[in-house]
Amino acid sequence: MNDTTIAAIATAPGQGGVAIVRLSGPEAESILLRVFRPARNAPLTSHMLTYGHVFDGETLLDECMAVIMRAPRSYTREDVAELQLHGGVYICQRVLALCLENGARLAEPGEFTRRAFLNGRIDLSQAEAVMGLIAAQGAQSHRAAMRQLQGGASSFIRRAADALYDIQAGVAACIDYPEEIEESEAAADLLPRIEALAHQIDAACDERAARILQSGLRVALCGQPNVGKSSLLNALLGEERAIVTPIPGTTRDMVTGDMLLGGSIIHLTDTAGLHATDDPVEQLGVQRARRAMEEADLVLAVLDASRPLDGDDRQLLQALAGRTCAVVLNKSDLPAAITAQDVPAPVNAPVLTVSAGDEATLNPLKDCLAQAAAVSDSIILAQPRHVEAARRAARHLRQAAEAARMLSVDMASIDLQAAQLALAEITGDEVEERLLDRVFGLFCVGK
Repeated sequence: MNDTTIAAIATAPGQGGVAIVRLSGPEAESILLRVFRPARNAPLTSHMLTYGHVFDGETLLDECMAVIMRAPRSYTREDVAELQLHGGVYICQRVLALCLENGARLAEPGEFTRRAFLNGRIDLSQAEAVMGLIAAQGAQSHRAAMRQLQGGASSFIRRAADALYDIQAGVAACIDYPEEIEESEAAADLLPRIEALAHQIDAACDERAARILQSGLRVALCGQPNVGKSSLLNALLGEERAIVTPIPGTTRDMVTGDMLLGGSIIHLTDTAGLHATDDPVEQLGVQRARRAMEEADLVLAVLDASRPLDGDDRQLLQALAGRTCAVVLNKSDLPAAITAQDVPAPVNAPVLTVSAGDEATLNPLKDCLAQAAAVSDSIILAQPRHVEAARRAARHLRQAAEAARMLSVDMASIDLQAAQLALAEITGDEVEERLLDRVFGLFCVGK
């Protein structure tokens, strides 16, 4: 890695005001000087933009700005150079090709950030936070990525690892000095510490919150045909996404749309009406609707408030027992046949009365969706990979405690070491090449 200089376009594809070609490596400055001529014939000052022109031999390609950021004060802790060009597709590709002709090679996805990790500027958790910042679609996921980039997850994991090292030292002392430290005395001291650490790590994990931060809240609108699910979807999205007609069964397949509420991304799915049918196409739609209900983080059970509850409505409400859901009484603009007091809603499920045609009535429903998608800013581990590794560490700790209790203290050392390795995977202190390939392969080229 240290012998090569990489280059890539660091800005998004397409036309724009400015495009950036970035280089990193030992030849970054010399390659820059081969293609860039400062307007004033003077040495480049590190970290200072310089005005000039890009040439291919004697052919002028563009008027631009250039900067050299000399190691170690750069993103990768290598020499990094950038050319800030006019944002045309041709110009950008031509200048990149020119850099490659002069000794650079094309960067792989995430290779700039990978070099920052391998050179010790950031740990693996912080490297993933960079991608989290790029991918953030709302304020909530942006805040989580910033906390991770600033070392929130890393500092927690390193404190846990230090506590585990202390426990391992106690086990080693018991093994090395059996005549001075009785096993029962060592176990009495170590067991509570192992179990407390396992509980602390488990408490930092929240799979649901981590998934919502990464991919948003999944919401399924379910109910009988013609209760207004499609109208409600369109009203929430503010666009005509689903076809709406007075004919029952218009929606036969799932219709999806995304909205941003309270800084969170919410994925809405309008499903086919739940009812018994002999139509094979409608049967497929009903099957997909039930699957969407199973996969959703929140189910909106939509009822028609202008008609009395029937057996199918009650069956739907019963099926949602124990699920995170809300009951939506739609069509409040029509004479009411049922009210919130008439609905046998599942425990803790709010009952909201709305009209898809009256935007003002949708505010309580929007508040409900925003609340369901909210994730506490105190969440520590907000990446699914981190949660999986931390859960594995906690599981090994509990196994170590069981081994110390049922067998001997020295038998706990194997699981304690496995727990330490699981924690080290999160920060990248112990990591396999294929894990790095998987993590950085998710990045865009140029970052």
